Amino acid sequence: MAALPDRPDHSWREDGAVPGFDDTRPLAVMDGDCVLCSWGARTIARLDREEAFRICPVQSPLGSALVRHFEQDPEDPQTWLFLDQGKAWSGMDAIIRIGERLGGVGRLASLMRILPAPLRDWLYRRIAFNRYRFGRTDMCALPDEALRRRLID
Repeated sequence: MAALPDRPDHSWREDGAVPGFDDTRPLAVMDGDCVLCSWGARTIARLDREEAFRICPVQSPLGSALVRHFEQDPEDPQTWLFLDQGKAWSGMDAIIRIGERLGGVGRLASLMRILPAPLRDWLYRRIAFNRYRFGRTDMCALPDEALRRRLID
């Protein structure tokens, strides 16, 4: 997986292709059709007691514009993006950062840091390319109330 390009904080604000949105809260952009991503979104909603996080399907206009801004492909199964305090992370780094930001049991994602970065990236790619083997879903179809309050689409 290619690293995100080095961009100044909040660079998406200057990109006319990115629709305006409230970027004062953490935002996770993920595949809205993937069962694993949907599970991740519901886990974020369950663990985010402060209701700080927002979740955006990569298939939405905002989601696809954001990943394109960071030179990622919305159709690429590896596309996963996390924005927080003006910075962006992708892939396993995004998952680790989300876990750390959530705190509590979410910090368990930090355990992935013990693996060398190339191994973490390899593991992430294997899961991403095989994600539909776990099934498909529509994250936005019938979300529970906790997830509905966080969705941007």
